[in-house]
Amino acid sequence: MKRIKKTLFSEKPINIGENSGYDNYIMAIESSCDETACSIVKNGREVLSNVVASQIKTHAKYGGVIPEIAAREHLEAINIVIEEAFEQAHIKPQDITAFAGTVGPGLVGSLLVGLNAAKTLSLIYDKPFIGVNHLNAHVCANYIDTDLKPPFIALLISGGHTQIIEVKSHSEQNILGETIDDAVGEAYDKVARLIGLPYPGGPLLDKLAKDGNRFAYKLPISKVGEYDFSFSGLKTAVLRLVQSLEGEEVKSKKEKGKSNQDPQNHSPVHPFTYSPYTINVCASFQETVSETLLIKVKSALKEKGYNQIVLAGGVAANSEIRRKFFELENQGYKVNAPAMKYCTDNAAMVASCAYFSTNTFDDVDVEVFSRVKGLKK
Repeated sequence: MKRIKKTLFSEKPINIGENSGYDNYIMAIESSCDETACSIVKNGREVLSNVVASQIKTHAKYGGVIPEIAAREHLEAINIVIEEAFEQAHIKPQDITAFAGTVGPGLVGSLLVGLNAAKTLSLIYDKPFIGVNHLNAHVCANYIDTDLKPPFIALLISGGHTQIIEVKSHSEQNILGETIDDAVGEAYDKVARLIGLPYPGGPLLDKLAKDGNRFAYKLPISKVGEYDFSFSGLKTAVLRLVQSLEGEEVKSKKEKGKSNQDPQNHSPVHPFTYSPYTINVCASFQETVSETLLIKVKSALKEKGYNQIVLAGGVAANSEIRRKFFELENQGYKVNAPAMKYCTDNAAMVASCAYFSTNTFDDVDVEVFSRVKGLKK
């Protein structure tokens, strides 16, 4: 598909997309939360540079992202990541076909830093500007280093969103179902906090679960709409389970005379952390979440008649979720998931989306937004 975009000053028409007739080099900036990222991608699939400045260490001491601090760190890092992206790609600004930036959803202060940088570059070098929906970008991460093409069913699982999406083409997509309360990533973070795991808790919970018995505790699978999700009840069930087991764990530690110290950093930790109970709770929680996702997606695949499924979003990096979904290949389905570095927030997926998707924001006056229900404008 070929789209015509105009440069900002001279209003020169520029062909962008698969049938543009020449190589497209899209530079994109992503700053929706706590990563300042810049990437240059050729023809939506070949990553020439991918620079990410993470703020995890900064926010870890607070147990979560502090919006004001995140925005300030974006301001400090933005010029550095842009310069490094050009250096890695060995490309000059004049060679860029278009500049793209994430419009939302995300933290408003953080979004403004990256989006204004992308707009400024478009103005300075008289190139088209392309605003991108962050959720669209996560789905498009699957196009990087692959030959994937629609149609397919996409499972978008991140810290703020959980959706099953029918992707008919680059321009047509429908949300079949979504969470009515907590997103998958939120559920992971909240459960991790309940059992005393440090921020960010999701990856550590996944790691601990590998050594646990995933059938140790039976946890509830919510019964909501056919393709919708609810994880608040699961979170409450884990809380009650933790409370019932915690006293037993504390008693066990006292009897054995074990010190309540984290072997990694020798600092006091929650008495429940890293115990056999914790590991089994992690495994049981992860089994319930992954099975819930699998059941819903398999239902959508069968009803809609698709044989291709893609995973998208930060939680798509989860080992058990990936294992379960890639096992669908044994049933004749085609399964795709981004490389780990393209699951979490990055600018390469934004550049790919700017190249492939028609659902973009091309008005340089577009404003950022913090929340959105769907994937389109």
